[in-house]
Order: sequence, then C-alpha cells, then structure tokens
Amino acid sequence: MAAQVALLADYESSDDEDAKPSAAKPPVKKRKLPPLASNLVVSSPVDNPALHQGRTRSNPHVEGQWASYVYVPLKVARGSALDTLLGDIFRRAQMLVPTIHSIWDNGDDNGKERELHISLTRPVYLRAHQRDEFKTAVRTICRAYRTFAASFTNFAELTNDERTRTFLTVELGAGHKELEALCSALAPTLRLYRQQEFYDQPRFHTSVAWALLSPPTPPEHTHSDTAHTATPESGSISGETVTTFETIPYFPQDLISTLAQEFGAALLSRHVGTFEAECLCVKIGKEVTQYGLCGDT
Repeated sequence: MAAQVALLADYESSDDEDAKPSAAKPPVKKRKLPPLASNLVVSSPVDNPALHQGRTRSNPHVEGQWASYVYVPLKVARGSALDTLLGDIFRRAQMLVPTIHSIWDNGDDNGKERELHISLTRPVYLRAHQRDEFKTAVRTICRAYRTFAASFTNFAELTNDERTRTFLTVELGAGHKELEALCSALAPTLRLYRQQEFYDQPRFHTSVAWALLSPPTPPEHTHSDTAHTATPESGSISGETVTTFETIPYFPQDLISTLAQEFGAALLSRHVGTFEAECLCVKIGKEVTQYGLCGDT
C-alpha cells in the first residue's frame, strides 16, 4: 500500500512539472506579401483642378459609382445663326468679365457642330447594376412622349449648389411645360435610387459660359471697392500648389441687362432661338446613350 502511495505521489509530481510554463519562445516573424503587379492595381481618379480650369468635383469619386444625368441635347452647327449669336454673346460677356470661360472650352467640339445641354436631372450617382436599369427607364419615358418645339427667352445668372461656379445661361420659354412633364416622369426612378429629384420650381436653361466663384467673405470684411475684383484661387494635389486661377465674387450687376439689351431681340427671333426637342440623352460616366421621343403624349 505504501508503495502504491509513493507511485501516486511520483505521478502527481510529474504532472505538476509538465504544467509549469515553458520558456517564452521568440515571436514568429510575419512574412510580407509581395506587392501587386502594376496592371492589377486600380488607380482612383485624382481631383486636379489644374486639368479642368480650376473646376473641382462636387462629390468625391467613389469606386463603382458613376456620375450620371439626363438632358435634352441641342446641336449647334458651326456657322449657323445660333452659333454666331452665341459667339457674339460670349465675346461681349468677356469684355465685362475677363475671367469667364466658354461652356465649350472643355473640348466639346467636333469641328462641324457643338452641343448644348438642357438638364432634366441633377447629377445622379449610380451603381454598376443600376446603369442599364436607369437607361431602360429613360427609354420607356421617351416612348411615351413626342417631340416638341422649344425656344429661348432671356438671359440669367445661375450658381451651382456648392457655390463654386456661376453660369451665364439662356432660359427657355416655349417648351417649359413639356420639359416639366419629362422631369415628373423621371422622378419615380430617381426616388427608387434614393437620388435627389429636380428642382421644385425648375428654370430650364442651357449654359453659355461660366466663371469660378471666390469663397464667401464674412460680411464684416466685405468692401464695395473689391466687389468685382478677380481673386487668385490655387489648385493643389496633396497640399502641393499646382497653378492659380482667377475667381470672382459674382457677375457684375449690369451683365445680364447689357446682354439682354444688345442680343435679346436676336435671341427671340424665330430662326435663331427656336428648335425642336427630339430626344433625351443619358450620360453615365463618359458614356452617352440617346433615345428619340416617339410617343403620343
């Protein structure tokens, strides 16, 4: 019996020794994965104002998301009465606002004709699976509405929602009711994608020119002598200054009235400012798809 107790004590003692923590082992070094090949790396677009005349993105780029919008196109043949008038309007505006840019400065010119856009939506941001659905919705609407006559009526100044740019625009008179109906037809699809609808009281227009706006100035620092003085605006990437752009606080007060007085009659003339709205365009990223208005409504 004593021998069995001794053996049991030896067994328990052996377990105690095994339970003692062993000496700490050096940590295992993690091996770094090799870098991906350059052709497998997807580069994100860099917002460089220097490449876009000082313009910046309204919304930051999101991978897998496409900026889109719907508009009525108006083709302007080079040398036509409307093309000549728009050129005269821009040159006169440039005398009053030297920093103004033509809407066609971004290269929207194929030599034979240029294109004006009459927007029916705000910028819409679509996911990959929504692109074809959105185009299908627009095509369905076009099958329900027919072509209609539209015409320009007056000049106006409109500013974007972010107040980074101000636009010299030409507003539409005839055709307003039809354009409003098209916006209403687009609204259910925009709500489905949780996108903003068009403005409650839309001012349908096409932009002729634009200028960069200065950041808002606190009222106590505002001085009337500098109301229309151009201010340098620096574009940068990662904090590095790239170039400088001229900005203004707003257009001169007499710009719109001067243009109306000098060019209003020509703009209202039937052979210049009247056109037929025949289709809608959907721009998704850089892709543009056009659908003809062919319905009975």
